[in-house]
Amino acid sequence: MNGVVNVLKPPGMSSHQVVSFMRRQLQLKKIGHGGTLDPGASGVLPIMVGSATRLSSYLMNHDKTYVAELTLGISTTSQDASGATCDITTDFSLSPRELADALASLQGSIMQTPPMASAVRVGGNRLYELDRQGISVPRKARRVEIHSINIMAIWSEEEDTIGFGTRVLLRISCSKGTYVRTLCHDLGEKLGVGAHMSFLTRVASGPFGSSEAFTLEEIADLVNRGDYRFLLPMQVALSDWVMVKVHPLVHERIQHGNFILPEHLLDVPYTLAVGDDVVLLSIEGDVLALAEIKMADQLICQPFRVFM
Repeated sequence: MNGVVNVLKPPGMSSHQVVSFMRRQLQLKKIGHGGTLDPGASGVLPIMVGSATRLSSYLMNHDKTYVAELTLGISTTSQDASGATCDITTDFSLSPRELADALASLQGSIMQTPPMASAVRVGGNRLYELDRQGISVPRKARRVEIHSINIMAIWSEEEDTIGFGTRVLLRISCSKGTYVRTLCHDLGEKLGVGAHMSFLTRVASGPFGSSEAFTLEEIADLVNRGDYRFLLPMQVALSDWVMVKVHPLVHERIQHGNFILPEHLLDVPYTLAVGDDVVLLSIEGDVLALAEIKMADQLICQPFRVFM
């Protein structure tokens, strides 16, 4: 059994607990996930089954889209609602323009320092492990890409006033490795009033969207009925790659990691060039390998990750 499952993770479960659930349901050990979601967050969590676990690095590289709520005037130790309140600012009034300008300044290529309550390793230790011991260590800022931040709604106790306790719903499109709670925290710092992320759901991870995701209850019910429609083919996770079918006579060469020639490729959508990455498929459409077009004595197609 190989493929990818687009799971709608509920809040209150860790990504590892979702993996454990899928292992029990499918009676398989070789299962992993394609990008951690914090326990308090919900949303799209791609689950890789069987040979698809070897696609992990490619799934994690996908851009992500989130819907997040931030609460102004309250800062927390974890930068989200799970942490203790560490600072409160009550006396302020912001204009919509001030909020929009602060959001605009956080778009594009920015440097972001991972929070202590995160899975980043420093000196061989996970930051969250040190954080639980009350230890804070210096962290290196990392470059992330914030493609867009759009305000979806603003809820305030006083109409037309952005003050203490105002909640702002944001839709954020960003690169891998972005901490949305840190983005919310940094926005509060820029505004000079403090803020924390009070809600988070991931609505898309690469080609996987929340509207097509399966809940854990739906998956359990389908498995009980012997229906595995939730298991998507591996190539769905590689939708931005060029898909090329290959002649059956070269399957053995691919299996052993040996190069094949362009004439062995079928249904090539356009002229391939040196450096192009392709997905090699069987005539039936099964993923055989990932390969790169290279120049040796002639143009060749060199497999670098084989799934046969």
